[in-house]
Amino acid sequence: MHPFANVAIVSAFNTRQARVLDGATSLSITLEAARGALAAANLRAVDVDGVFGSLAGELIYELGIGPAFNSRATGGLAGIVSAASLIASGVCEVVLIADGGAGIYTHREATAPWTRPSNEFVACFGLYTAVEFALIARRHMHRYGTRPEDLAAVAAIIRNNGHVNPEASYFGRGPYTADDVLASRMVADPFHLLDCAMTGEGGGALVMTTAERASDLTNTPVFVLGGGADHFGPAYQHAPRWELSGRDPDLVNGTIGRRAAQQAFRMAGLQPSDVHACELYDPFSFEIIRQLEAFGFCGEGDAAAFIDEGNVSAGGRLPITTDGGTMSFSHGGGVVQMLQRGIRGVHQLQGTASGHQVVGAEVVLCSAGGAGALFNEVVLLGSAPP
Repeated sequence: MHPFANVAIVSAFNTRQARVLDGATSLSITLEAARGALAAANLRAVDVDGVFGSLAGELIYELGIGPAFNSRATGGLAGIVSAASLIASGVCEVVLIADGGAGIYTHREATAPWTRPSNEFVACFGLYTAVEFALIARRHMHRYGTRPEDLAAVAAIIRNNGHVNPEASYFGRGPYTADDVLASRMVADPFHLLDCAMTGEGGGALVMTTAERASDLTNTPVFVLGGGADHFGPAYQHAPRWELSGRDPDLVNGTIGRRAAQQAFRMAGLQPSDVHACELYDPFSFEIIRQLEAFGFCGEGDAAAFIDEGNVSAGGRLPITTDGGTMSFSHGGGVVQMLQRGIRGVHQLQGTASGHQVVGAEVVLCSAGGAGALFNEVVLLGSAPP
């Protein structure tokens, strides 16, 4: 039996997303997300006996749900896998995963605070996040001949997904072309401004429970088919290298997430060709190219052609980042953006996605992180039990 056969996601909820949410704090927006997800599941706060998120302790206190299991860990996609394990083992019956970011980016400087880590091994070299991911992109361009135009094509697709999504911060601000991306100012070669994630505020939450309890609720359940996480070290403390390796010299940072994706597919008994949509994390345009190759959707160096053939566009064989992602949906900073990919995957499978709904979607791959941050998380979600 699949280890998560008795686990289901019963609701996913997003708060309002915007460049600035006046008067909101990270706690207030996280509470709003948690209450919204519980209401959508037709559950009470006191039904929850486990919480994941960067403010898990505060949620337990403010919602009055103690005694409850405090993960003492952030959520994101790794939180979904961990929560599924808790439910499958009987430690918890109803788990809330919630996060939000607001009131953090107060100075409105050129780079958001979470992209400027103060660390002795990166700060002195000016290695803010865009530069770290640019190093990985440049290595791929050197190895495979990837062009700035290929990156711009990815950015245009994702930004246009947000352009048609009424819930996105960048709703109605397009449409965008690859030429628009290339014409925007350079940030960290090869990234132009429109190749990069936006800054914003917002929150989101998921509720998970047993399959038996889910059958008594009104929402369409979504199932965790598989998952995995790859890490090469602490994020944003060391300059990333494509060739960085550890115990397996065949798995390097440039292909990080490959082992996690293979593990997820093996758990699910599926292959990349079985996936109907990919909610890929998009901190920078190139990261989409890298993930498509690392996860096995195309060969090494082939992602640019795969994208050019229309495969990942709305209506294509494998639509990506359907809500506009961090480039135009929202980017509240921190772990909330890691959770957003899972939220959108749930919405796709429940048939409630705003913006681009993938008709007939039954399997969705969600990811978080990237090679510039030395980690990648992968979760496979499905509309049928594993």
